Amino acid sequence: MSFLVGILFLLVSLVAFQNPETSLVAIVIYFAVTAIINGIYSLFIRTRIKEFTGYRSTGFLVLAIAEILIGLVLLFRLDTGIIALAYVFALWFIMDSVRNLFLLGPTRLVSVPLYWFSMIVNILGIFVGFSLIVDPIVSLLTISFLVGFYFLMNGLIYIVGAFSN
Repeated sequence: MSFLVGILFLLVSLVAFQNPETSLVAIVIYFAVTAIINGIYSLFIRTRIKEFTGYRSTGFLVLAIAEILIGLVLLFRLDTGIIALAYVFALWFIMDSVRNLFLLGPTRLVSVPLYWFSMIVNILGIFVGFSLIVDPIVSLLTISFLVGFYFLMNGLIYIVGAFSN
């Protein structure tokens, strides 16, 4: 079974490398469906909380409806979702790098070389994030490449695992 999953992952990686748009559409559909499910689940949780405590959280209701609406927009406006994905990916780079810079202080106590390496990598991450905002096409191609690379690496792991058992 591991071998078949590995082959399937390799095939998916080839599709991602050959047709980046397909992998971007799949990512947007995944986020859309996840948002809709999260929104419905949030409505369910809000109802359960109200039943047990009598507390009616309007904020929870607004967020649940917003999740459902965002999911529906992403699902029925794939082009909007793909554009948003490019900017979300770029902002993720920036926010992750800034967060890591804030957490850098204790690293110096553990290892000075690691501290400087982390500082340089995170500053580069901020620059990469801003460059991805400036050129969202590069951001989209990077996402598509990472999807293909993920499936390629995991496909190889599954295939190797199949022969090592």
